[in-house]
Amino acid sequence: MKIAGKHMVHLSAALALSLTLPAQQSTHPRQTYVYKKVGDCEIRADVYRPQQEGTRPAILYIHGGALIFGHRGGIRHAELNRYLEAGFVVVSIDYRLAPETKLAGIIEDVEDAYRWVRREGPILFQIDPSRIAVIGHSAGGYLTLMAGFRFQPRPKALVSFYGYGDIVGDWYSRPDSFYLREPLVSRDSALAAVGNHEISEALEFEKRRPFYLYCRQQGQWPKEVAGIDPTTGRGKFDPFCPIRNVTRDYPPTLLLHGDKDTDVPFEQSAEMARELKRLGVEHEFIPISEGGHGFDGKVDDPQTVRAFDRVMAFLDKHLKKP
Repeated sequence: MKIAGKHMVHLSAALALSLTLPAQQSTHPRQTYVYKKVGDCEIRADVYRPQQEGTRPAILYIHGGALIFGHRGGIRHAELNRYLEAGFVVVSIDYRLAPETKLAGIIEDVEDAYRWVRREGPILFQIDPSRIAVIGHSAGGYLTLMAGFRFQPRPKALVSFYGYGDIVGDWYSRPDSFYLREPLVSRDSALAAVGNHEISEALEFEKRRPFYLYCRQQGQWPKEVAGIDPTTGRGKFDPFCPIRNVTRDYPPTLLLHGDKDTDVPFEQSAEMARELKRLGVEHEFIPISEGGHGFDGKVDDPQTVRAFDRVMAFLDKHLKKP
């Protein structure tokens, strides 16, 4: 498939890199568990423990990929290492992917992962179940924001990298001009890129990408992923939009977003920040000047380094004290 325009090339490269990095490159030992099974589909979690002994606070990490592709190994190595060096246990999870599994089932998976971490984590990998933060990128950032009101008990903190709080805004439910720069993908080609059986890992970014392109070009992501048509059932999306479910009990939240993001609009995090402020929820919003989608892939960029220092300070504040 021909990719038009240098910005598209950069975007695709950033997404592909974040979704296909093999976690084995980490210098820290990894243990893999099956935390859930649905039919023949095993859903796994990779657990990394820091060198520090004893009971540790934990991070539940949720990968991105539009809920259509990606896998638990997509966590960036530099970020994983920072978390571990700071003394956090990191649990990077898979979840079933769309369109083979619809949105309600995906959210059930991440809820079940959280329950599993809280129930089994103290025994299997020595975590303190009362000190868990949820971190996610892009669609993982969306699921992180969902965790703020769906997870019980509520996590101690949330960190959303270029996530979103409204999944039926025009940006997702109308044709996207950015993706219309590429050759149009037919519905038949889109469906040929996905399957009929539930899956929880999709390591080949390009193989499933035509389905994502079709969704963005036609404004069909909400309908294809949630199984609900926003033109006739918009209110049915309320339980799936974090921005519509913020209360004063929402966990402390850190939002990071590049102001030149062509995949998830910067305004998605800006609107979420305004809603958190309106309700008096503790939060921070870090806009990344000239940052695109996956801006943190530029690990040596001074702005990225400063932003991640603030992430670590935020986690220290909310997780280090029992």
